[in-house]
Amino acid sequence: MRNGFFKRREHEVPELNLASLPDLIFTVLFFFMIVTHMRDVDLKVRYQVPQATEVQKLAHKSAVSYIYVGQRINSVDTTYYIQLNDKLATVDEIGQYVEEERARMSAEDQARMTVSIKADRQVPMGIIADIKQALQKAYALKINYSATEK
Repeated sequence: MRNGFFKRREHEVPELNLASLPDLIFTVLFFFMIVTHMRDVDLKVRYQVPQATEVQKLAHKSAVSYIYVGQRINSVDTTYYIQLNDKLATVDEIGQYVEEERARMSAEDQARMTVSIKADRQVPMGIIADIKQALQKAYALKINYSATEK
């Protein structure tokens, strides 16, 4: 065989076209901006939810309103407080809170409205019973108790 028969060709690697890369990055960015749910409530109470064995995820989170019950953050006070949206409240203010939440929802979500109580595991049952009675008076009859799975 001759040495000149098999010639090596010099191949150049083609340059990578990066023209569509910014479009792709912005598309992914917009996707995550739309899908991500940002917490719109600043917590003023701390709570550690109880553990449960039968836990189900909430459907239709747009129809869920939250009531937080616990001790104040950065306080040595042992009193339990109720937080509705961004303010501390009393049991008497729950009815007005439910009406305001209903008013901001669509008609479809109003029919599915659920109130989720996120209470500390040490909260006395009397406070939870008072909250339940206030919710019944406001005709918020679908109540959920938040818990973590064992």
